[in-house]
Amino acid sequence: MKIDFQSQTPIFLQVSQGLEDEILSGIYGEEEQIPSITELSANYKINPATALKGINLLVDGGIVYKKRGIGMFVAAGAKEQIKKKKKAHFYEDYIQSL
Repeated sequence: MKIDFQSQTPIFLQVSQGLEDEILSGIYGEEEQIPSITELSANYKINPATALKGINLLVDGGIVYKKRGIGMFVAAGAKEQIKKKKKAHFYEDYIQSL
């Protein structure tokens, strides 16, 4: 995942989308732990609150879940959920406008 600080896309969305892409590509499998907020903020030199906001989008979407005191994990069925979401966005963004 790479953060583009010059992009019009907010950083927290880039974090969320980057993790979704990594889940789709198999870097993080279902029930596997993803990097912590601290790791994300340190690796990409972003504010921890920004990293948390990106992760919370995934939690709200049911893509990842929190295990208190342990970390964040990819939910079962997350890959299919992401695929459906991306198909719906593609349809809304490109097909409907045609």
